[in-house]
Amino acid sequence: MTNIIISGACGHMGRVIADVVAGRQDCTVVAGIDKFIDKYADFEIYPSVSECPVKGDVIIDFSNPSLLDDLLRYAKQNHTPIVIATTGYTQEQIDQIKESAKEIPVFFTFNMSLGINLLVDLAKKAVAVLGDQFDIEIIEKHHNQKVDAPSGTAIMLANAINEASGNQYEYVYDRHAVRQKRDKKEIGMHAVRGGTIVGEHEVMFAGRDEIITLSHSARSKEVFAVGAVNAAVFLKEQPAGLYDMSQLIQ
Repeated sequence: MTNIIISGACGHMGRVIADVVAGRQDCTVVAGIDKFIDKYADFEIYPSVSECPVKGDVIIDFSNPSLLDDLLRYAKQNHTPIVIATTGYTQEQIDQIKESAKEIPVFFTFNMSLGINLLVDLAKKAVAVLGDQFDIEIIEKHHNQKVDAPSGTAIMLANAINEASGNQYEYVYDRHAVRQKRDKKEIGMHAVRGGTIVGEHEVMFAGRDEIITLSHSARSKEVFAVGAVNAAVFLKEQPAGLYDMSQLIQ
């Protein structure tokens, strides 16, 4: 049995995770962390991780980047594995996460969906076949409450494509600012915000007289919750290190 602490327990994703865990036999939620306490299940919720007296096997974090310092400090002090699923981190914070993985097991990915991680692999294979003969554009769509843009998943896709191409591309976020022809060595990044869109990502390879499109559409946030819970169960038995969906899939 994996005992889980949910950071961001009263947010939408925290509640979805609690619901997913309630339907499983291999894990349970033993505590929640959230500054807006709204008890909705049979576990206690505490305003901060430092005030949580309950020892968990794994922390799942779907909260806010501002809480990263406290969470990593707690996790290292208590030798608690942590699944980090929050988005919007700075590069400095990402480096901090990677450094912490030298001391504790850390599962970190920009997207917990199995389908998205398959999309990443397909995009890498596509660029290996198509080479530099096709222009690459990434379009991501999310609900109107999402703060960061482009999404972490769009950046993950761009980074994977770029690494597979020898890091030859620059990312272009705003074509309005510069009036000039598109450069061959760029990946266009476009963000759409509206309504209640859960998450849609499209990678377009546009060549001469043909277009190849790879896309993924999340229809509910449960796909991310299931991935995070699977990651938590997996991480409980792992040594210190940095893990992502590729190890979980294997």
